[in-house]
Amino acid sequence: MVNAELLEQDGILVIKPEAPLAEEDFKSIGSLVDPYIEKHGKLNGILIQAENFPGWQNFASFVSHIKFIHDHHKTVAKIAAVSDSKFLEIAPNIASHFVKAEVKHFPAGEYEAAMEWLKA
Repeated sequence: MVNAELLEQDGILVIKPEAPLAEEDFKSIGSLVDPYIEKHGKLNGILIQAENFPGWQNFASFVSHIKFIHDHHKTVAKIAAVSDSKFLEIAPNIASHFVKAEVKHFPAGEYEAAMEWLKA
């Protein structure tokens, strides 16, 4: 399960995974951001806040995640991962090979710094 909130004024999506990611999570997030992207042409940023990366529910969930990235990466300017998870710490290095967005890791206590970076 994932909690997602679109901060429309800033064009920033805040994602907080709370359990292994499911296919339905990516459908839900898409239905939240797709109308905004259609209206504004892009999303200024995505902030992923997770104490630990919960992984995926199953292989189909992983595939849904990859499809979501493929369908949206050209319309997102920046991605901030706020976490002490080792996986999310190295994710920006991996993601930089697959997405157009600028990706940056922030330690768990630096939510505000990450938000400022996304807004800049």
